[in-house]
Amino acid sequence: MKSSLQSWQFGDNAVGPILELIYKLCDLAEWDAATLAGIYAGSEHDRRDGFIHFSTAGQLLVTAEKHFAGRDGLVLLAVNASQLGADLKYEPSRDDALFPHLYAPLALSAVVSVTPVPLRPDGTHELPGTNP
Repeated sequence: MKSSLQSWQFGDNAVGPILELIYKLCDLAEWDAATLAGIYAGSEHDRRDGFIHFSTAGQLLVTAEKHFAGRDGLVLLAVNASQLGADLKYEPSRDDALFPHLYAPLALSAVVSVTPVPLRPDGTHELPGTNP
């Protein structure tokens, strides 16, 4: 299957000068399936928990280290949180920090950008704007 990533590389979904962005790391294959379906229902882990796990910019690096270490073929979704409505809840999780959880499928129209996340030889990820 040819990846649809290129068409999502530079999203045109930004509305207004200030966005509250939240982030989702996911497998490229999951994203490709979502673009075909027209909606992202989350990973197997998300579906088991009953919501889609997101991170804020400040939480993203630790999320990548804790849940995605050594995994190749990931993309980073930047999502306009203001488009998610009441289905988006900020709830205590790791170290009682408030994490964004979406209790509905993710509408692709809320995705501002999709960026490949390269895996370094040491198993860490090159996250845009977070790693030198």
